[in-house]
Amino acid sequence: MLREVTVVEVREVLRRWVRGEGERPAAGAAGVDRKTARRHIAAGLEAGLVRNGDEAQLSDELIGLVCEKVRPSRPDGHGAAWRTLLAEEEAVKVLLDKDLTMVKAHELLCRKGVVVPYRTFVRSCTERFGAGRRARITVRVADPKPGIELQVDFGRMGLVPDGERRRVCHGLISTACYSRHCYVWLTLTQTTADVIAGFEAAWLFFGGVFPVVILDNMAQIVTTADKLAPRLNDAFLEHSPSRGFAIDAARAAKPKDYHEDSAIPRTGGAVP
Repeated sequence: MLREVTVVEVREVLRRWVRGEGERPAAGAAGVDRKTARRHIAAGLEAGLVRNGDEAQLSDELIGLVCEKVRPSRPDGHGAAWRTLLAEEEAVKVLLDKDLTMVKAHELLCRKGVVVPYRTFVRSCTERFGAGRRARITVRVADPKPGIELQVDFGRMGLVPDGERRRVCHGLISTACYSRHCYVWLTLTQTTADVIAGFEAAWLFFGGVFPVVILDNMAQIVTTADKLAPRLNDAFLEHSPSRGFAIDAARAAKPKDYHEDSAIPRTGGAVP
């Protein structure tokens, strides 16, 4: 399903691109699709954006011009290709009932003259018919270099006294991917502010900031989990650049790629 890209996400894509990052890293950091990032960058160039220039050029006026240029008109939240597939729903169901792959089903549909983008076809089949949700094999992921990646997730630590009652204590567990060195920050609540406070405590403990933070789609950071373009919380999306780290959310559903000694799944993008 298509969604509106927020101003914060647009600014983050352009900020990273101006700093010299490619389309894919910029899109991943902002939680948007690569093609979406490409459209925003192209619109930025038309508006006068300069590559490797000062970030001060990302004014509200320029961001507004970019948003106005690329934002499509979709009253129902979907584009023309999606509506085309709705009209061909019976034909698509027949193809999927033959146990064909998504690629083959899309190819046969195109031969009938119904030409739609493959990604839109996959999203439609997954949402309308639950297609493509099959178990995948586990893939080992090569360990990163020391000090590069940090895995973060909440864990339930048990009940603790709080006045006349007992409350659940949670731990924000930060684990270095290479050394497995671990830091646990305790909290009684799990708000975005708590997560940020836990990150700040972890940076002090480790003596520095890890460039990449891998997390298991915790709701305080990831608003919408998606294996290709997860949507991140705007507040955290503004905080992470101030500390110089990027969020790498684990793939949604049941990821099957792991570091050899890790208990937290890696993202599909890291698999060769």
